[in-house]
Amino acid sequence: MLETTISHWIRVVGNGIEVFGILVIVIGIVWSTMRYLRRLSAEHSYDIYKIRIGRSLLLGLEVLVAADIVKTIALELNFQSLALLAGLVLVRTFLSWSLVLEIEGQWPWQRKPAPMADIRISQHSTRLSTQERPGISIMTLSG
Repeated sequence: MLETTISHWIRVVGNGIEVFGILVIVIGIVWSTMRYLRRLSAEHSYDIYKIRIGRSLLLGLEVLVAADIVKTIALELNFQSLALLAGLVLVRTFLSWSLVLEIEGQWPWQRKPAPMADIRISQHSTRLSTQERPGISIMTLSG
């Protein structure tokens, strides 16, 4: 009885995560389209539109992968379901990489890491800084 109840709720959570992923994609496309239509005459508006849609697709795909993992690992863990999950993750990972290539013009592993710098918080000149020491990263808040 307890196992059936837990199994039911895991399915509900997995389905909820899937619905959320779909909503992220749909709302992202609608929001991007509305912003595009408002600034139709602006320079580079189509490129910005493609980037916004790509980002919403990336986020939605990540959420859908999470839903697949929850539903597969928690409910039906056998070799067939694990192979199906691996296939889904591979296809969605390829789609994500393709979208990153389309948006940024380079593969995800070709990005240059952003340099660590002080992060300034605008109010009252309060500063959050990161001090680098060998093997240790210390964040301080001063102001």
